[in-house]
Amino acid sequence: MESEQLKLDNQLCFPVYAASRLIIREYQPYLNNLGITYPQYLVLMVLWETDNIPVNDISQKLILNTNTVTPLLKRMEAEGFIKRQRSESDERKVQVKLTRKGKLLQGKAASIPGSLASGLVSETMDIGELVDLKDKLCKLINYLLKKNR
Repeated sequence: MESEQLKLDNQLCFPVYAASRLIIREYQPYLNNLGITYPQYLVLMVLWETDNIPVNDISQKLILNTNTVTPLLKRMEAEGFIKRQRSESDERKVQVKLTRKGKLLQGKAASIPGSLASGLVSETMDIGELVDLKDKLCKLINYLLKKNR
């Protein structure tokens, strides 16, 4: 007996998962040129927006646990992109700050979003549909975050 609800084609999670993996694969050539991974790129985008912030803030923005972010930050520090230091006002907090090398990557990375978007636009999906898809995914993410609090 076949269960319709268990067919892969009937799942919401699979196309979201597959699209995420395939989009990250599209990013890879651009990130390879910068010598960074996709998770490092995400951390850098957070820091380019707001530098010198606590690890917890980075974790919250990326919707990741601190025990996932901390090893990533350690590697980024070893590669010279960031500096981590204890907060002067609260030694339990670790602040993350861009180094000169990390700041310089921002200019090199500035063209990535546009290049990626133009590579995704096709006969079957225009830029408006991509923006609409992003907006709908953000609504879903916000709903799921509120639901799981």
